Amino acid sequence: MIHYTLHCARAHEFDGWFKDSAAFDRQARLALVECPVCGDANVSRALMTPAVAKARMLPAPAAEPAAPPAAPPRPAQVALNENQMPDQVRAALQRLRAEVEQKCDYVGPGFADEARRIHRGESERRGIYGEATAEQAETLAEDGIQVARIPWVPRADG
Repeated sequence: MIHYTLHCARAHEFDGWFKDSAAFDRQARLALVECPVCGDANVSRALMTPAVAKARMLPAPAAEPAAPPAAPPRPAQVALNENQMPDQVRAALQRLRAEVEQKCDYVGPGFADEARRIHRGESERRGIYGEATAEQAETLAEDGIQVARIPWVPRADG
């Protein structure tokens, strides 16, 4: 994943995460990336400074050759450890879950298909939730279908 600082034609600045630079270019060309402040789809990458480690921050040389670092986890795949999660964050996610369960229809593993039907007008327009793979979610986003992944914590009453 690549993190970009983005800005719209109205100079609003915001962050975006993309699979690679080609994914950003493709989504920007198709006007799939919008400013969260004004909705402008004329979005470009801001100049970014490279992260350079300072000498005191470099790790000490290892006695054995180190294995190559693992790729960083995608934001939607970061495991949540409830014991380390701040109470306020857990409570906010529990409220979000309750709101989604109350106001949206659960469509299970058929989420991507139902989202497409709603987008094409073949199914009633409504809020839905369910399961989708990372690839399905990315394809939906590339097709202009807005989806969001949220951490699904246990219910507050559970």
